[in-house]
Amino acid sequence: MLQSSENSFNKSGVPASNPNPYNSMVKTVTAPVDQATIGRTLVIKGEISGSEALYIDGRIEGKITMPESRVTVGRNGKVDASIQAREVVVMGTVNGNIECNDRVDVRSEGSVHGDICCSRITVEDGAALKGGIQVRSSEIKQNQSQQPAKQDQAKAMAATANA
Repeated sequence: MLQSSENSFNKSGVPASNPNPYNSMVKTVTAPVDQATIGRTLVIKGEISGSEALYIDGRIEGKITMPESRVTVGRNGKVDASIQAREVVVMGTVNGNIECNDRVDVRSEGSVHGDICCSRITVEDGAALKGGIQVRSSEIKQNQSQQPAKQDQAKAMAATANA
């Protein structure tokens, strides 16, 4: 039922409660994104591994292993390391090989000097890329994910046979 603007105020001059709950503002609560950030002034030498997303705006030397996560190299980021991740976005500089389960995205201000192995790749105009690119099909990716499961089954069967 629609109300006229005259009826939207009660007799005391106070606006009536909103009869339509969909017109009121709805607050949505989202879970915080699990992302580690390496700031502009940080320098890390060594091996980095984990399962949360990683944003690099500083300098990394060594090896980055994040097989289930996204690694983003920010505009100020400089990585002298091999990167293994689910997804890699490059807006800074990477000197090293990139192995990705899903996709690599080299933005226009990004630079990669090394070999890339992934399922999908995007290179924007203006990006610098020096190295080899190997694009795997999704069938190969699925076969690789099934092989460890078969190996685990074989190990389990061997362990029960020995018991």
